[in-house]
Amino acid sequence: MQKLGSEYLNNWRKKNLSHQNFLIILSLFIGIIGALSAVLLKNLVFYTSYLLKTSFSPEQFNYLYLGFPIIGIFLTYLFVKYIVKDKISHGVSRILWSISKNNSNIKRHNTWTSMVASTLTVGFGGSVGLEAPIVLTGSAIGSNVGQYFSLDSRSKTILLACGAAGAMAAIFKAPVAAVVFALEVLMLDLTMASLLPLLIASLAGTSVSYFLIGESIMFSYSVKTPFNLTNIPFYLLLGIFAGFVSLYFTKSAFWVEKIFKNIPNYTKKLISGGILLGILIFIFPILYGEGYESISALLNSRYTELLNNTIFWQYQGNSYFVLLFLLLILIFKVIAMAITNGAGGNGGIFAPSLFMGAITGYFLAVFLKTIFNIDVPYENFVLAGMAGIMSGVMHSPLTAIFLIAELSGGYNLFVPLMITSSISYLTVMPFEPHSIYTKKLAAKGELTTHHKDKTALSKMRIDEILETNFIAISENDCLRNIIEAISKSNRNIFPVINNQNRFLGLVFLDDIRDKIFKPELYDITYTKDLLVYPEETINIDENINSVVKKFRKTGYYNIPVIDKDKTYLGFISRANFYTKYKDIIESMSED
Repeated sequence: MQKLGSEYLNNWRKKNLSHQNFLIILSLFIGIIGALSAVLLKNLVFYTSYLLKTSFSPEQFNYLYLGFPIIGIFLTYLFVKYIVKDKISHGVSRILWSISKNNSNIKRHNTWTSMVASTLTVGFGGSVGLEAPIVLTGSAIGSNVGQYFSLDSRSKTILLACGAAGAMAAIFKAPVAAVVFALEVLMLDLTMASLLPLLIASLAGTSVSYFLIGESIMFSYSVKTPFNLTNIPFYLLLGIFAGFVSLYFTKSAFWVEKIFKNIPNYTKKLISGGILLGILIFIFPILYGEGYESISALLNSRYTELLNNTIFWQYQGNSYFVLLFLLLILIFKVIAMAITNGAGGNGGIFAPSLFMGAITGYFLAVFLKTIFNIDVPYENFVLAGMAGIMSGVMHSPLTAIFLIAELSGGYNLFVPLMITSSISYLTVMPFEPHSIYTKKLAAKGELTTHHKDKTALSKMRIDEILETNFIAISENDCLRNIIEAISKSNRNIFPVINNQNRFLGLVFLDDIRDKIFKPELYDITYTKDLLVYPEETINIDENINSVVKKFRKTGYYNIPVIDKDKTYLGFISRANFYTKYKDIIESMSED
């Protein structure tokens, strides 16, 4: 029934709509649904957290910090293991992988499973964010709509990005930042064919969010102190500091998650992670949940709230202790985030990066005042710090600039935001060339970039360009048998195999041309006398970029393909490889 409905709609739209107009209509629909999903998730987490906090007296709740996170992570684990039965963590990385290696196809369950899992994790106090699960949900909606209408890979990529933009615009009420995010982080090519649907989806998401929850946003603040040219050196300093904090953020997150990944027993992983996270949140309650309340407190000069309900509350007036406290928060926030995900929770790094940025900016402002008696606008440094950390961690300076400007109404802070985010990005790049989202993909060679040539290569598969019309000869064949094979082939190269079809080497026509007209050699010359092992072979599971390097290195026109057991499978020819590459480039350019 679903297939018949899809075919009917496809036939109707082909007769009545151009492909571009159809994408625009779908982008509006996807933006609305993505926004509804985002609003639903935010409310689910809010009411889950609210019920937990109000069900116990304030005196009890501080101690229950120890228990809530481990309960949430355990429930998330049960949900993923027994209901989802698939990996759903690291949402943005999963989206990038689907674009790079899976023709922008995202599984249908991702339209809802990340919402449930992140509600359990974050609602119970997991120290992660909701943005990545929301963006994955929106992207999954866009991808599945594209799959339903049997659209090509390029169109599905656009709709996937529309879902991400619509969901993100709904979260932050930042339509421009949502579009920039899709272009910069999801690495979508900037063309009119992609830009217009993105704008429509983003505007739809923002409008739905305003309609359902009004003008309330993550944190309420309007810039009060204008930009002062004399503070430029300090914004430069903040950018450098934010760059190194971003580097610590990325390195520590992967290090902690790797430790938990190497714990084979899930019970040990859950207990150790839950206990560590509970202790951290008990000592530093502001590590509980996403952290937007703490950002709002810093922006509105209520910094003493950071020490509320902690064992350090009596030191609120001591600037030196506040500095130490902020430094400890910078150290332990990323650890708490990584523990939450590593122990089995589900959440993103978007909110933690904003939180870390706010703390970074405030720390430097307090440091300058306390140590050097230099006054800088604390609130502006909080905003610039948020842009700096987001830029350094996600390698997305433009997204950081526009998001913070839209969130705070601080367009008059564009210059400091640009300074801090760009300097942070430049600081972290020599040490970490890939963002936290793309680091693992890049290590596997599965990363799509803005460059169309690399994008085209990432879409190629060895089994799709494998040529099998080569006549193989046996290791025991004599020259007479080889000449018979030559007479039946239009190739000048012959793979040599044994009885188990294992690849042994090659025989080239050029090497035996002078022997063809010497019948006396037919029965005394054998394959082993003519055998040549190629300088390179290609494994069927090999990365396509490695194939390019092997063609460049050897200068070969044909390279044999084998599997891990050295079983002969066929050849990849340089001509066929570049024909396929050219076809993909042309399909990507049809705007």
